[in-house]
Amino acid sequence: MFEAVEELIGEHADLEKRLADPAVHADQANARKLNKRYAELTPIIGTYRSWKLTGEDIETAREYAQDDPDFAAELKVLDKQRAELTEKLRLLLVPRDPHDEKDVILEVKAGEGGEESALFAGDLLRMYLRYAERVGWKTELIEANESDLGGYKDVQVAVKTKGGNGATEPGQGVWARLKYEGGVHRVQRVPATESQGRIHTSAAGVLVTPEAEEVEVEIGPNDLRIDVYRSSGPGGQSVNTTDSAVRITHLPSGLVVSCQNEKSQLQNKESAMRILRSRLLAAAQEEADQEASDARRSQVRTVDRSERIRTYNYPENRISDHRVGFKAYNLDQVLDGDLDAMIQACVDADSAAKLAAAGDAG
Repeated sequence: MFEAVEELIGEHADLEKRLADPAVHADQANARKLNKRYAELTPIIGTYRSWKLTGEDIETAREYAQDDPDFAAELKVLDKQRAELTEKLRLLLVPRDPHDEKDVILEVKAGEGGEESALFAGDLLRMYLRYAERVGWKTELIEANESDLGGYKDVQVAVKTKGGNGATEPGQGVWARLKYEGGVHRVQRVPATESQGRIHTSAAGVLVTPEAEEVEVEIGPNDLRIDVYRSSGPGGQSVNTTDSAVRITHLPSGLVVSCQNEKSQLQNKESAMRILRSRLLAAAQEEADQEASDARRSQVRTVDRSERIRTYNYPENRISDHRVGFKAYNLDQVLDGDLDAMIQACVDADSAAKLAAAGDAG
């Protein structure tokens, strides 16, 4: 696997030369692309050079250890460093998700369970908003359809790093962490609507898509049908006397996106287009994964996001992730945004599966 790094060293050096040329930065989109690739390669090259240098030090220490016992202890330290660098390099060379540095559009949708499901959808939204606050991300409400009791039938928010679309360091983007949240979330608790204290089970769905830039998704001028209508609030009461709500239909795919939160028709159209672009990008990636070989698919998507992924058990204060076997009894803290341990369990399982797939392919 490490032989491929020699080629990456050449690519890294070439990128360094190109980025030093002021003419390259005249095209900002291309410059961002080159900078992103340079940032991806830099930790790999640095770790590889340390790995090679440690190997040379081990050979030297081994020679001296034959005549000087003091070098035997140093040899043990160097062997440990070499093993650590080997594992780090293996992880860095695992095929990466090309969207990891992207910001996301996160949607929470009530499912089976009526008002209780809508209330749970509201709890999930608050959980993600608090998690974003903990890690220093920005959030922006795009569209919300509230229920009568204060929950959400459907709500969409943009979650982004403070620097905008894309993180400053590889693996630190919003998608890299939140992509594991997509799926069906099940809750077990006594609903606020339950008069006899019985525990009910209901569910809400979470959809997470990487936010696409305009250049990433091609939408032809004749691909869209745009309808406008009057916004309405809970119960169908009119909250707007002008046709400011927007519904966009992408004719080739049949995708339909509606937005009515903003007072301006133009703002609603822009919000709907953001959602549409992200969904089209996600659909294109899904199609690419399906067409790929079994080995490639296992590297790209090792955690199935289409099935029930998690259970929130209020009576036992228990949170369980069914994909990776994670279980903890701090549900109250998780709902307050303490998601790191649970997300890290998914990240670790994903990395392990990708390493195994890479080993099988090799």
